[in-house]
Amino acid sequence: MAELVTIFGGSGFVGKQVVRALAKQGWRIRVAVRKPTVAYDLKPAGDVGQIQVVRCDVRKEADIDRALEGATAVINLVGILYQTGAQTFDALHRQASATIAEKAAHLGIKRFVQMSAIGADAKSSSKYAASKGQAEAAVLKAIPTATIVRPSVIFGPQDGFFTSLANQTKMFPFMPSIGGGKTKFQPVYIGDVAQAFATIMSSDAHFGKTYELGGPKVYSFNDVVKYVGQEVMAPKPLIYMPFFVASAIGIGGDLMAAFGLPPLVTTDQVLLLQKDNVVGAQAAGLKALGIAPTAVESVVPGYLWRFRKNGQFAVAVS
Repeated sequence: MAELVTIFGGSGFVGKQVVRALAKQGWRIRVAVRKPTVAYDLKPAGDVGQIQVVRCDVRKEADIDRALEGATAVINLVGILYQTGAQTFDALHRQASATIAEKAAHLGIKRFVQMSAIGADAKSSSKYAASKGQAEAAVLKAIPTATIVRPSVIFGPQDGFFTSLANQTKMFPFMPSIGGGKTKFQPVYIGDVAQAFATIMSSDAHFGKTYELGGPKVYSFNDVVKYVGQEVMAPKPLIYMPFFVASAIGIGGDLMAAFGLPPLVTTDQVLLLQKDNVVGAQAAGLKALGIAPTAVESVVPGYLWRFRKNGQFAVAVS
C-alpha cells in the first residue's frame, strides 16, 4: 500500500494544490482541517479512498494524535495572515507546529515538511514573521530531518495578493504607495509551490534543508499596483503614504480582525511591508528542485479579467 501523509491545513489556497500534486504521486492522503466541510471537494482529486478528510483543531492534542495515526509523513500548512480571537500567530504558528512536530517525532516520522515564509525570523518585530521563525526552530528541534519551505507571496486564481489588489483598485479612487512603494516582492505561482512540495516529498535528499521559493521576476510594490491597474483596465494614481500613516490605518484593520472582519491592512502587515520579500542570494530555491518558475504575466491575466468592466471581452485601447 502507498504510504500515508497527513496534511495539516490542507483545505486552504496552498493546501488544495499540494493535495492534488501528492495524489498524482500516489500518496494516501489524510487532510486534517478545522472545518471538514470546506475540504470535501478534494476527495475527487484522487482515486476512490485515496484522500480522507478528518476534523482537527491543531490547538487540541487529541485531535493531532488522531490525525497522525498510521502516518509516515507530515506536511504542516497551517497558517494565518492576521489574528482574530483565539486564532493567534503564536497559537497556530509556533505552538501548533511544535506540538505536531513533537508528536510526529514520537511516532518516528522523519519526513516532515513545514510551510514557513520568506522573512521568517524569531527576533522579528513583526509577530507574523517572529512566529514563523519560532515555528521553524521548534520543528527542527523535534525533527532535524524536517524540510522548511519559505515562499514569497503566492499567486494564482483566488489568491490573496493580486486578487485583493484588484478589488482595491476597483474600489478606491487612488492607491496608496506605502512607504514610497519600494518594497520588493518575488511572486511565486501556486502550481510551482505545490510541485515543490511534491518534489521534496519524493526523496530523502531534501531532509534537513530549507528552500526559499520565488518567481522569475522581482517587482516593487508600486510595480505590482501599476500592473494590476493595467490588467483590470482601471489604472489609479499612486499617492505616497508614509509607513506611520499606514500603521494608523492598520489599527483600524486590527479592530476589524478582532471582530472577525477581513481587514484591508493590519499594523503587523505594515511592519512586514518595511522589508523586501525576495529569495536570498545564497538560498536554494525552485531551480534546486528542478522546477522552472512561472511568470506572473502568463497566469494573472487569466483570472483578473473578471474585474474589467466588460470582462474577458474587454479590449485595451492603445
